[in-house]
Amino acid sequence: MANALQQAMDSVQPALQSAMNSVQPVLNQLTGAAQTTNTKPSQPIKLYSHAGGPNPWKVAIILNELQLPYTTEIMDFGDLKKEPFESVNPNGRVPAIEDPNTGLTLWESGAIIEYLLETYDKSGTLSYLTGKEKWEAKCWLHFQTSGQGPYYGQRAWFMLYHPAKIDSCLDRYAAEIRRVLGVINAHLKKNGNQQFLVGDKCTYADLAMVPWHWLLLQKPFIMGEEFGAEWKREWPEAWAWNERLQARPAVVKAREARADAMGKR
Repeated sequence: MANALQQAMDSVQPALQSAMNSVQPVLNQLTGAAQTTNTKPSQPIKLYSHAGGPNPWKVAIILNELQLPYTTEIMDFGDLKKEPFESVNPNGRVPAIEDPNTGLTLWESGAIIEYLLETYDKSGTLSYLTGKEKWEAKCWLHFQTSGQGPYYGQRAWFMLYHPAKIDSCLDRYAAEIRRVLGVINAHLKKNGNQQFLVGDKCTYADLAMVPWHWLLLQKPFIMGEEFGAEWKREWPEAWAWNERLQARPAVVKAREARADAMGKR
């Protein structure tokens, strides 16, 4: 009995294997499609923002690029470090988001951007899903959050808000802004005057840099109104790169929304 059963199983094994071989490519295609099709949230994501602060507008640009529905609540600085907002972000800063589609509340712009990409950009519209480019983009995002934003922000603070003018602080952060632009310029130039920071397409790594550059080329002109000419002259590759980014419809939409929020249009 046992031998007869084994012989029967052995006889059908080739047919089963042949059937699996013919079906597997179809399964692979279906699985791949499921993994690389962007999902659209059924309910709008809520973005907590501020009119002037650049970091929330980084998130707005990503939301615009991915064409995700969202609403924006413009916060006053005085309401950030108290309830109810501290229950949204214990650090009392913007941006923060509430996503009713997943039930998540998140804060810190870099973390929010990574979440939006992982959740809603399965096809890699603004990112690379594999390879060295995937990790290089993360390097540039962390450079933005640790090396661009803080230095530009400190220059803005000591120029606009600090009660006493301290030349050494202004000079230090001006030098850092020039250094950051030099880093970007050298990278683009070294890689054959490539159009974007990573690979051959615009990614979140490029877009995260955009709103802080508004402070250089628009009011409050934290490096002075003539700095645009210096940038174009001294770091031309970085200038052309920024011009490409500023012309993107998602960036224009965010820039105009910020101008409306600031009452400047």
